[in-house]
Amino acid sequence: MESSDEEDDFPSHEWITPQSKINSIYQSNTEKGIRKLCCELLDLKDAVENLCGNMHSKYLAFLRISEEVVEMEHELIELQKHVSAQGILVQDLMSGVCRELEEWNQANSDTQEANSDTLCDLQDPLPNDIEDHKIFFENIDVLLAEHKVEEAVEALDAEEKSSLELNGSGDASSTEASSYNSAFLKRKAMLEDQLVEITEQPSVGNVELKKALSGLLKLGKGPSAHQLLLKAYGSRLQKSIESFIPSCSIYPETYSATLSKLVFSIISLTAKESGLIFGDNPVYTNRIVQWAEWELESFVRLVKENAPSSETISALRAASICVQASLSHCSMLESQGLKLSKLLIVLLRPYIEEVLEMNFRRARRMVLDLAGNDGMLPLSPRFMSPLSAFASSSDSVLIDSGTGFMFIVKDIVEQLTPVAISHFGGTILSRISQLFDKYVDAMIKALPSPSEDENLMEQKEVIHFRAETDAQQLALLGTAFTVADELLPMAVSRIWSTQNESKEPGSGPTENIVPTASNTIEFKDWRRHLQHSLDKLRDHFCRQYVLNFIYSREGKTRLDARMYLNGKGGNFFGDSGPLPSLPFQALFAKLQQLATVAGDVLLGKEKIQKILLSRLTETVVMWLSDEQDFWDVFEDDSVPLQPFGLQQLILDMHFTVEIALCGGYPSRNVHQIASAIIARAIRAFSERGVDPQSALREDEWFVKTAKAAINKLLMGTSGSEASETDEELIIIHDEIVSDSDDAASCPSTIESSDSFASANMDESESPMYFTDPEG
Repeated sequence: MESSDEEDDFPSHEWITPQSKINSIYQSNTEKGIRKLCCELLDLKDAVENLCGNMHSKYLAFLRISEEVVEMEHELIELQKHVSAQGILVQDLMSGVCRELEEWNQANSDTQEANSDTLCDLQDPLPNDIEDHKIFFENIDVLLAEHKVEEAVEALDAEEKSSLELNGSGDASSTEASSYNSAFLKRKAMLEDQLVEITEQPSVGNVELKKALSGLLKLGKGPSAHQLLLKAYGSRLQKSIESFIPSCSIYPETYSATLSKLVFSIISLTAKESGLIFGDNPVYTNRIVQWAEWELESFVRLVKENAPSSETISALRAASICVQASLSHCSMLESQGLKLSKLLIVLLRPYIEEVLEMNFRRARRMVLDLAGNDGMLPLSPRFMSPLSAFASSSDSVLIDSGTGFMFIVKDIVEQLTPVAISHFGGTILSRISQLFDKYVDAMIKALPSPSEDENLMEQKEVIHFRAETDAQQLALLGTAFTVADELLPMAVSRIWSTQNESKEPGSGPTENIVPTASNTIEFKDWRRHLQHSLDKLRDHFCRQYVLNFIYSREGKTRLDARMYLNGKGGNFFGDSGPLPSLPFQALFAKLQQLATVAGDVLLGKEKIQKILLSRLTETVVMWLSDEQDFWDVFEDDSVPLQPFGLQQLILDMHFTVEIALCGGYPSRNVHQIASAIIARAIRAFSERGVDPQSALREDEWFVKTAKAAINKLLMGTSGSEASETDEELIIIHDEIVSDSDDAASCPSTIESSDSFASANMDESESPMYFTDPEG
């Protein structure tokens, strides 16, 4: 209190620290230091107590073990004393018997000599045999105690071969022989236990394992020894697999090859060691096969469990490498008598087919979304060059779709190994052809549809691009044709060559495995499938192109049979000479226009151009032949028919045939259908009372007139009336989308009966549904 009063009496200065503040600061720091030191001392105390407790518990355990050892030593000493005492008793008993015999012999002097000989016989051998057995068992016990199993096995084996009691030749009914046998079997069982214990040790080496198994075999435990062999190598394999499994995710594509090497190397080593130790016994060989089959099942299960996602390209690569590596390893085992290839294929097939199914599902999704993928996919020049002919600023999306499809196929094929191709090539080719079907479907959706209902349906689907103009549509057809005819066979040529090589004798390690029917496919059958898909695309284009030409925007037909009733359809009696009806003049102009565009877009693809134009012409006459509304007009009794109408119709048909001939794409089907239409028209007019013989001229006149009309139209001398009609009739919407069944190849007399997709197809030139309906 005095100090505080004194401090109050003097004025304070900022640069002077009061003594009370100094004391409080240092007192606070000292207290903190003391508290921290106390906490550290308490922690140290706890640590010392824990250490002392652990040392105490361990020391008590050591003392307990020491006491048990001392007790065990005492028990062993007592047991030894007991054995010695029993030996002394037996010796005393034998000595007493001998003394009794001597006294009895002395009392009977008459038989002393004979009894003396008998006594010697009894006195000498009995003690000697028992003593030998005792020494033998003592030696065996020492060997067992010292774990000298090899010497113990040799000793027991030698004793068993030389002992009459053990071989059944001696007196097995005596007490001594029975005791000897039981003691021998007891030690034999102890030795077997030691040998089994050696084989079950995790760190046992190959030499020790072989010695232990050989010992068990000598002891007559062959089946048990062989089972232990399988167990030991199975355990080693399991440890190797467990140490490798964590690294499977690091090597997702090649992990199966390493796993296969681990499994098959152990199987090979096991079969080799079994042959060296147990020989060629069929029983043991069958056990090796059963064990190997079980290990194969485990191997396939591990491959599935650690494989990448089935729909990824890495999974396909991993599966292919798995087939390649495992079947190659199987072939190496065949020299050891283990034929596991067929079983392995059966086990792997569900896994491989699942991976293929998921990868092709992913590929189908990519095909349907080709135009939605931005950026050009990388392709080699030999794949890009054929498609670059169609490249332009207006149809680059269409070209990208072809390159995208080829990239998808090429990416799948590149993941396949030769052995995988030899066993699953047919399935893969079939799925590739189905994938091309999806590509064709996507191309069909790119063609516009003239039907409003179909447009409403397609609005529900995402359509990334439309081929609106003639140039775009022809580029689409040319791209699809190039993909099917050139690029796709080029991409899968590796599959065909590998399959052909696998069919040759001695071609590979798995030549004895016969591929199933589902895995084999003929090249011409595969090309025919592509052909049908392309026919489907071509027929859609032709059908919708012709329908857009025939029908106006209002849905009215331009090819109306009434134009043959009133003479408004053409200039049959015109000043410039007979001409075809105006719709057929417009058809000629439209085909000429399309031929010009095709010459630019499909440059160098003359075959495609001719087939398309031929098919378009054929579609027109087919529609005319099948359209019942057209023929109903001629069959209507209320409508008068005139001979000039029949003449005009016949001229139109000859004109259509001559269009194809003059254009360089003649078609036998066009000629047959046109002839059938003429025959039907003549019958219809005849039934209505018109005499065709009086009304018609010779066929040569119609052919000559049709050719002259073509020349006039080409030279532009048909007059302004035809030109105006052309502008009226040819209002093309370029809306061509429909669905059709697979069509046969387009018949043509050009060069051969080659189809739209392939020049090597052997299909008939005249499909059955294009034949004359009247014939």
